[in-house]
Amino acid sequence: MFTTSLNSAVDPMAKVLVVEDEHDLAGPIKDWLTREQHLVELADNGNDAIDKLNVYKFDLIVLDLMIPGISGMEVCRRFRSQGGLTPILMLTAKSAVEDKEAGLDAGADDYLTKPFHLKELSARVRALLRRHTQSTGTELKVAGLALDMLSRKVTLNGEEIHLVPREFSLLEFFMRHPNQVFSAEALLDRVWASDTLASPDTIRTYIKILRKKLGGEGKESLIRTVHGVGYKLESPQ
Repeated sequence: MFTTSLNSAVDPMAKVLVVEDEHDLAGPIKDWLTREQHLVELADNGNDAIDKLNVYKFDLIVLDLMIPGISGMEVCRRFRSQGGLTPILMLTAKSAVEDKEAGLDAGADDYLTKPFHLKELSARVRALLRRHTQSTGTELKVAGLALDMLSRKVTLNGEEIHLVPREFSLLEFFMRHPNQVFSAEALLDRVWASDTLASPDTIRTYIKILRKKLGGEGKESLIRTVHGVGYKLESPQ
């Protein structure tokens, strides 16, 4: 059912909700997507999925059709009816055209039938993320700042800057959304896992560290504070 080699292409970092009650499937999916640099949350029933979707923002939802409690189909319908736009990849053991049609009509963006190879899952994930991101290739550039997702390398005006993984993830998120303002709470929802003990103070600490590494002492940082609102990575229009 599963392959063991990772696809060499590096996808954009995304926060993914995987809703799957089969633990021997949910675990490998989480491990696979985590190794591809995504932040993965798990839910094993429909009620838990609804709760997470009501509180946190995700870039992609991998949703099993047959789950305990509220069905995957109903989770999809409720999410769409409330204005949720996050792409949904629906998983199911049912292969009939009518079942796929029902899932797509409920609001799913794509359909993957079990059993499947994890490489195929990766391909579907990449395709859905490409539809919802403006980035192309493996490099992001904002002003003199460049971030390479393949080598995990960051340079500013050609000079390499060394970042720890969480600093890298936060900077990548900012670079994917230049000139957009995010509150500390929004950054926690998009870059941190929900089961961490991180707080708005954590965000402020990482912002301070990033500013120091990107701008240096006495220099104007690319990361700006919008007083009373949040933070943004300022890019020339």
